[in-house]
Amino acid sequence: MDHGPDGILADPPDQIRAYIRDGRITVVPAKRARRRLLLDQVAQAFEPGRQYPEAAVDEILKAIFDDHCALRRYLVDESFLSRTADGVYWRAGGTVS
Repeated sequence: MDHGPDGILADPPDQIRAYIRDGRITVVPAKRARRRLLLDQVAQAFEPGRQYPEAAVDEILKAIFDDHCALRRYLVDESFLSRTADGVYWRAGGTVS
C-alpha cells in the first residue's frame, strides 16, 4: 500500500483537511470526534485480517506523521488497532473500504 503523499491521506474528508498537508498529518486534532475521523483514515493503511510486527506499523506511520509513536498509541487507545504483549498488531476497527 502507498502511504506517502499520494497514498491514504491524499484526499482527506473536509472535516480533517486542516490537519493534513501533502499527504502527511501536521497535527493531531484535539477534539475527539475529528481525531477519530483522522484515525479512521489512518487505519485504512492496514489490511483487515493481517498481522503486523511493530516495526512494520512504525514504518507505515512514519510515512504520514513525525510522532509515529503517539499516532500508534492513539490508534490502539481508540480501538483502531489491537496488539499482543509481544508487539504484534492488527486492524481492529475503522471503516472498511
